[in-house]
This record gives sequence, structure tokens and C-alpha cells, in this order.
Amino acid sequence: MPIRLPLLMKDHVAGKRSAVTCALKCGNQCVGALCNTSDNSYFRDVASGALSRRALLGGGAAAAVAIAAAGTQGAAPATAAEAPGAAFGLKPSAPGGSKLRFEAIAPVEHTVDELTVPEGFDWHTVIRWGDRLFSDAPEFDWAKQSAEQQKRAFGYNNDYSAIQEQPGTAGKKAVMFANHEYTNEQIMLPEGTSDDDVIEIGMAAHGLSVVELERKNRTCPYSPIVDAPLNRRILLDEVFELTGPLAGSDAVKTKEDPEGRRVLGTLGNCSGGLTPWGTILSGEENFHSYFLGSASYGSNKRYGVTNTEGTARGWEKKYDRFDSRIDGYENEPNRFGYIVEVDPWDPTSTPRKHTSLGRLKHEGANIIIGEDGRAVAYTGDDEAFEYLYKFVSADRYCEGDRAHNMTLLEKGDLYVARFTGNSPAAEITGSAELPSDGAFDGSGEWIALVKDGESAVEGFTLEEVLVNTRAAADAVGATKMDRPEDVEPSLVSRKVYMACTKNSDRGAAGKAPADEANPRAKNRDGHVIEIDELGDQASQTFAWNILLVAGDPAQGDPVYFSGFPVDKVSPISCPDNVAFDSVGNLWISTDGAPGGIGYNDGLFRVTLEGEERGRVEQFLSVPREGETCGPVVHDRDESVFVSVQHPGEDGTFADQHSFFPDYNGTGPRPTVVQVLPRRGNRPDHADQKPGKGKDKPDHGKGKGKGNGKGRKKH
Repeated sequence: MPIRLPLLMKDHVAGKRSAVTCALKCGNQCVGALCNTSDNSYFRDVASGALSRRALLGGGAAAAVAIAAAGTQGAAPATAAEAPGAAFGLKPSAPGGSKLRFEAIAPVEHTVDELTVPEGFDWHTVIRWGDRLFSDAPEFDWAKQSAEQQKRAFGYNNDYSAIQEQPGTAGKKAVMFANHEYTNEQIMLPEGTSDDDVIEIGMAAHGLSVVELERKNRTCPYSPIVDAPLNRRILLDEVFELTGPLAGSDAVKTKEDPEGRRVLGTLGNCSGGLTPWGTILSGEENFHSYFLGSASYGSNKRYGVTNTEGTARGWEKKYDRFDSRIDGYENEPNRFGYIVEVDPWDPTSTPRKHTSLGRLKHEGANIIIGEDGRAVAYTGDDEAFEYLYKFVSADRYCEGDRAHNMTLLEKGDLYVARFTGNSPAAEITGSAELPSDGAFDGSGEWIALVKDGESAVEGFTLEEVLVNTRAAADAVGATKMDRPEDVEPSLVSRKVYMACTKNSDRGAAGKAPADEANPRAKNRDGHVIEIDELGDQASQTFAWNILLVAGDPAQGDPVYFSGFPVDKVSPISCPDNVAFDSVGNLWISTDGAPGGIGYNDGLFRVTLEGEERGRVEQFLSVPREGETCGPVVHDRDESVFVSVQHPGEDGTFADQHSFFPDYNGTGPRPTVVQVLPRRGNRPDHADQKPGKGKDKPDHGKGKGKGNGKGRKKH
């Protein structure tokens, strides 16, 4: 098989994340040479120019100061076996008036292979890897897989999901978009599968899916509709149109596309966003791992396109375009690393890659309409010591004019963030202890990279800024962050929330030290930053504060939860994706908790307003070696969706580590899951205990017990 994991994993020693995930998802980017070697300032904190904390925290300063004085060591933590709600006598809550009330579950040990939900809730399979979208495809069979079957079926490792109700159906029908980030052929395919089939099936399992869903009513789970008119697989041989200044530029021309305007496929899709006009944005993230390339060519070194020995999947052995050292294909990597826009309502539409938002390892992009009517998009570059970006469209949003609105991302201004703390630098020691003013906070500025259609970076042409956005951001002194992943504005408060997943190299020799926006050295557990644009979403200045510094206080980790008592929160590690419910509560999914705090990854709700600001409550936990992705919270229906990605990642086909979601002794299938209250048993009672929900009855799956390898079918 082309997958050569033993070779890829032998030198993998950085961090505690699964070595398989690192090899397949991001090409071991943390083990190789640091992509960002710029010497721009690392957020040098100053005591002057600070904005009022009261303006940011709405009067919560006293509580924050109190917790700073008390520290985290003297608290009486809950035991790992207790759910925070039960341990502290807290009733199932619904902050902000949300209908979704639950009692937080206890954290789940990382060896448990089950999906755990609150008592009174059940989980249901919506769609799994390999489920067919069209009746001309055979049913999924582990032993009879083929590229042709996979092209007509739901792809692998779904990450971002969006679910939109179809108008006029009273919520009984919806259209779902899902992207497929990467594949793990060593647990997907039986031993003896030919090299050619490994390549072709793996390629067909990448890409994007659009699926129509149906349900009996709002209290029932969704199911996919086979042969529905909107169903679509977008594969690696499908044409994508480049938009913006890079379209037609020399930097993106290849021998197969001499005009530089039409790219085949999309790679490394991670998170995304739903636009106000109903299209989907998806971020091309770790595209570098699919290409061979020379570090001496163009921007390759800055993006990690430096592999000369062979990629994990070996696609370059069959398709020359994945070897950018070959004459005529040098620019092929330059055609990836963009925000992709897809119209799920038109199965004949051409997906687009918007170069105006810059080329980087986009986690995703999320849009809010600014006070002046322009579309404002936020995006993070998911790698250690990379940056936060903002795009402001040149034209204004027009309600009801969908055709016009679908052009808004084609031209506009591009900015990168510089953060400044308001505490003396001596108080930021890397310990994550609060400074004397009781909070990690300060001011910031959006530094222009592109302004009014021209480069704003000295020494860079417009095309150079957009094809090598990282280097342009280096040049203007942007702030290096601890893996800025999902960034999303709240449509309720209009504040912006950024998940900084982790950065074990923060403060290491020769690398950026701790600063007020990244206050913990060897940041194992990550943090979340809250940004306030101060009434003007298109402004070039902002205020900020750290909402939470993640970890497990019961294990003695230095943590902070906006002043909420640290012994009354669910332990949380490695925040990744963020979402909001209808009343503006923040929801966080995690990626990497098993290697940090030792628990399975999960989904958490965070209260943002009032006396319980900073309260973290765990809603669900995904199975062993899985990642929680793509949360969608429809709290008016008391419904939550998550994408369960790479369960059982460290196994092999002969030695599977997970059997989610079918638990029939075969192997794991990445799945979109819906969680709903159990019929006739709404979670409204204070005496309920956390527990495990059942799977979808018509799939014949029972609750089972975790045993470290799988679980028994009941």
C-alpha cells in the first residue's frame, strides 16, 4: 500500500497527539522545520494604551480579580468521575433562555469507545462514511470497496457540516453540506488491496458532499434521502473556478491549466461557515502533505511543501500534478490553500476558490455583515505561531439579491491581526497566572495586507501577497498565535471568538515566548480569545480578552474561566471548532484532549453573559481516538449535530480500535451524529444523572460498554 505509516511515524516525537493523526492530517508539520521563522515582534506587552476591562467584560472585573488572588491551587476540585452539575448541586441549565437544558456529563476516559450524551438524550446516526447517496451505487461493504462506489457515497472523515432547512417543508427536509478532510487507508481497506485501488478509493473519499435529509417532525432525527435532487459529491477531478486577483496570474498557471483559472478538486478541507446568502465556505487547510516539492521554489518552504521522499498516500506515483518538482507542475501547490465557496442549492454550480481571502492553511471562514453593509470574514491559519486574518468586502450586501451577494468575496481588503496586552511584560511569565489587573486583555489593530485592490505590504506585489500571505503577514509584524483555528462572530453579541488549540513550542528555545494573548508556555491545552470590534465590524482597531485558558483544574493545570470558579467547570482541552446557539451561548468542540488531559474529545457549552460567564459544561464525548468536529446547535429543536472524525485512528484493518457507530465487529466509520431528547423523557429534572444515550433504533445498535477496544452489541 502507498500508506507508509511506520516510516512517517518513526521520528514523530513532538507533543502527545496521535502519531497517525499527525502523519495523515497535517503531514507531521510540528516535527519538521518551523514554517514561521520570521523575527517580527511576539506581541510585546505594554502597560500603556490599554482599553478598559469593564468595557470588555461588562462589570465582571471584580470576579476576575478575586479568582486571580485565590489562584487555582486551593480549590476543591470535583473528582474525574463526577459530572460538574452533579458535583456542585447545579441544576440542568439553559443560559440565555435556550430551550436546550442538560446536566453536564462527566469526562470520559480516552480508552472508552462509545459516544456519551447527557441523561435523557439519545444519539442517532445521520450518515456514515460509505453510505450511498445514489441508488446506482452498491451498499457499503467492507470487503468489496471500490472507487466507483465511493464516488457515489458519503466521503471519509467529515469535518465541517452545515444543515439548512428547506423552505416550505415545516422543518421536515433539509440540505446538509459536509467536507471530507483526509483519509486513513490503513483502517479503511483490507490487507491485500492493490496499490492502485488504495490510491483511487482514497482520492474518491476526499472532497465534499451535499445531502438532502428528511425527518417526520422536529422531535425526530434526520435521515439521508437517496437520489435526492440536491445530492452531490464534489471530487478531485471536479473543476473549481479561481476568483480574485490570482485568477489568471502566472503564479497559478500549470501545464494542464495554462490560463490559471480552473483547478481540479479541493484538498485538506477543515472547518467552514454558512454565509448570509446560503452558500457554504470551506477552508483548505493541510494541502502541503499531498505534494512533493522543492523548498527552494517560491513560497514552498513557508507552507511546508518540502517533501522530496514521498507522500503518505503516494498519489504522485500515479498523477504527476502531485509532484511539483516536475516541469510544468511547479505551481500546482499554489492552487490550494484558499477559502472554497459551494452553492448547495444548485447541483450544477461550479465551486469557487476565493484568492482575495489569502492563501494559508485556512481552518475555515465565517462571515458577519458589518454596520456599513460590507461582508466581513474571519479566518485562522491552523499552525503553531501563525496568524489571525480578516477580510472586508469592497461591495455591500444586498438583502434578497443572491447573485450579487455571491460575488462579495471576490474583491476587498485583507488584514492580519496584531495584539497588544495591557499588562507589564514582566507579569507574563508563561505560567498562565493572571496579571495584576485580573485578566489577560488589551487592544489590537488590523494591519492591511491588501487595500483598495493594491498591495499594502512594502516589497510585495498584490499577487505575491495573495499567494504567499504568510510571508506578507510576517513582513508587517503580525502576532504569532498558538494555532489559531476556528474563528466565528456571534450574530447575537457581534463579538468574535477564536480557538487557539495549543502550541507545545510556545516559549521553547529560539521560539516565541509567552505573551498576554498566548500566556502559557508549552501550551498543551489551548485557550479561547474574545474580540470586540467596538461597534464597527470593519474597523481597523479592536479590544480583546481571553475568555478561557483550558485544562483540568482537578489535575492542577493552570486554568482561567473568566472568573467563574475553576472547580465548577467541565475540564476542557484543545478547543478547535466554535459555534453558537440561537441565544448566543458559545459551543466548543475539541481536538487533542486525550493527549492532554487524558479524556476523550467532546462538545462543550460556555456561558458568555451574566454571573455564570465562563461556565463550561460538557454536552457529549466522542468515541476512542475520535475528534469532535462541525458542531451545529439547533437549540430551538433541542437538537445538536456533530461530525465524529477519525474514531479508532491508531488501529489497523486487522486490529481495529473502534467499532463506532455500528458496533458489529467490523471497524469505525466517521459519522455525522444528531443528539435529541429521548421521547417522553425531556431533561427537565434536577435529579437526573449523566449517562449514555442509545443509538438509532432502526440501525439495531445498543448502548454497550466501553472496554478499550470496542464495545459489545446489546
